[in-house]
Amino acid sequence: MRSLLAIGLPILVAFLAGQADATTCNATTPCPLSDPCCSEYGFCGKGHFCLGGCNPFASKELESCKPNPICQSGNFTFPDTSRVINSTLYEGDAAKHDWVIEGGNVEARNGDLILTLTENDKGTKISSTRYVHYGTISARLKTGKWAGVITAFITMSDIKDEVDWEWPGTAVTEAQSNFFWQGVIPPFEQSAGDYHRELSDTSANYHDYTIDWQPETLRWIIDGRVVRTVNKADTLDAATGVYRYPTTPSRIQFSIWPAGIPESPPGTVEWAGGMINWNDPDYLAAGRFYALINSVTIQCANQRTGANLTSYVYASGNSVTEPVISYTNRSTHLKGSAVGLGVVGGMHRAIAGAVTLLLVIVHAF
Repeated sequence: MRSLLAIGLPILVAFLAGQADATTCNATTPCPLSDPCCSEYGFCGKGHFCLGGCNPFASKELESCKPNPICQSGNFTFPDTSRVINSTLYEGDAAKHDWVIEGGNVEARNGDLILTLTENDKGTKISSTRYVHYGTISARLKTGKWAGVITAFITMSDIKDEVDWEWPGTAVTEAQSNFFWQGVIPPFEQSAGDYHRELSDTSANYHDYTIDWQPETLRWIIDGRVVRTVNKADTLDAATGVYRYPTTPSRIQFSIWPAGIPESPPGTVEWAGGMINWNDPDYLAAGRFYALINSVTIQCANQRTGANLTSYVYASGNSVTEPVISYTNRSTHLKGSAVGLGVVGGMHRAIAGAVTLLLVIVHAF
């Protein structure tokens, strides 16, 4: 099993190819004032670079990234694509749009949102505009069914805390679960990926897949049945005193991407079920591979509420390896004010200290 790190190796490579002249950024080399925001791909910029996926610890300052729009419970369906927008056009107004397209194409048909993959576009990824900081997220979907094609439903934070559901290639009677702490697999036995088998065909049948992410417990659920549980208490790294457990606000992401291509490492191709056959009869008939999302249900965990609370921000804490998250009334909009009337919890300007955030494209072959 692999970390998706947004959308997968091929699409990331394509993105990087178009950013050859951009300034790279990481925790030890933050962005300059001219392009203060470090995107999820590790490049400095402004505008939409400062929205979803902006890494506060690799940006010029913690406040360079726009605040994360606060969680909102609800059931999200897809009668059309009016609530979906291209990420380059999105300006941070989560009241107007629920999802951004960060690569590829989508369409709505018969109540499903269709994520497509072609040989030319290298797949599709969508991300929620709002963040979840603990909660229960369920997705009713149908996966792809072709060798080399990966379908995924994950949560991903701006500093790469990640919880995964993954469906590789032709393995249509199973689902795979995994989690990562700040982009790396925690060094504990229980952090290894797991396989959940004996499902009815995941490409032909809808199943309800759930990530139940709470402050002390992480559970993966299929059709109402708990198939895996990880307790935060079991992720303590005794050497550092740090719990290597996802704790930071995360976007919900869905993707279909090509792992079975020549650019992918051999271990990734093997995991994905082999190389993609672009002459597959299904592909020739439809002109694409695809996955279907029927609905997404979000139940935010208990959190502070109030008319003036709009977003989450990263505050300075005792250690940047254990970030402090505060509630704020700062605008999430690119054209909104940089600082609102104040921040619950005493957010203040801080330069991040040293923190090892590895930009991991593919984990452990």
